[in-house]
Amino acid sequence: MTDRRFILAALALACLGIYLFVSAPPPLAERTAPEADIPVAGMLAALQGANEAVRGLWTREIVQAGGPRGLKFDEHWRDADLDAGPLPALFLRETARSLERHPLRLSLFLGSDFPIAKANAFEGAQLERFRQLRADRAPQFFVVPDTGLHTGMFADLAVTEACVQCHNEHVDTPKRDWQLDDVMGAVTWSYPAAMVSLEEFQRAVAALHQAVRDAYEAYLAKARGFARPPAIGTCWPRDGYCLPDIDTFMAEVYRRTAPKTLAALNALAEQRPPTPPVPATAEAR
Repeated sequence: MTDRRFILAALALACLGIYLFVSAPPPLAERTAPEADIPVAGMLAALQGANEAVRGLWTREIVQAGGPRGLKFDEHWRDADLDAGPLPALFLRETARSLERHPLRLSLFLGSDFPIAKANAFEGAQLERFRQLRADRAPQFFVVPDTGLHTGMFADLAVTEACVQCHNEHVDTPKRDWQLDDVMGAVTWSYPAAMVSLEEFQRAVAALHQAVRDAYEAYLAKARGFARPPAIGTCWPRDGYCLPDIDTFMAEVYRRTAPKTLAALNALAEQRPPTPPVPATAEAR
């Protein structure tokens, strides 16, 4: 087996470990030099691919499908007197809050140059990077000067008419002419190291899955207290006034994110040059 094929196989096995042991991936049995040499940009891009899959699931299968069935979603969803769940951007924020509590020091942020909440405005170096991203829509990878964090910035597009309408009509919006497919903002991921090991990569994906689980459990806890609580089980909003339970929801999260993570790992393996062969020792000759 060539060095590159060995790396590819190791990465594929690591991804399988992520899928099967999401909440607590086991330590890898062996750490080799190639395993400790993954550019952080590759990890951040893989995390964003998984995040996009989760956001698509939440937007289409929960929010959009739930509206016609009587489920409500609102920016003030945590208010005690409001029977509602988080909008897509707020579900991402819940995910980010959970990540903040993780010891891995992995952070997630959704910002813009025209945010509804002023706290989500890009500034300084990040604003300059966002302007470049808006121009060509290509991901930006850079180090934030004042924190030293390695950051990946990815375009956040207006993918549904509901997103456009919500932002254009919001009382606090600074911009009222958004259109479908506009770059409304950017998702940024940050990590304190330029290179990561396979184990760190594995734990980062596990941390994202746990954060998504935490965000969904927060919504389920709120939904159980609605004046008219939805049924919670193996059904989805497309089936009626109901929600998937945590295991059903997370099973779909794993199903959608695992292939994207594996594809990203395989791409990293293909890009990595083979390790030069070690010269034979005199005894071996």
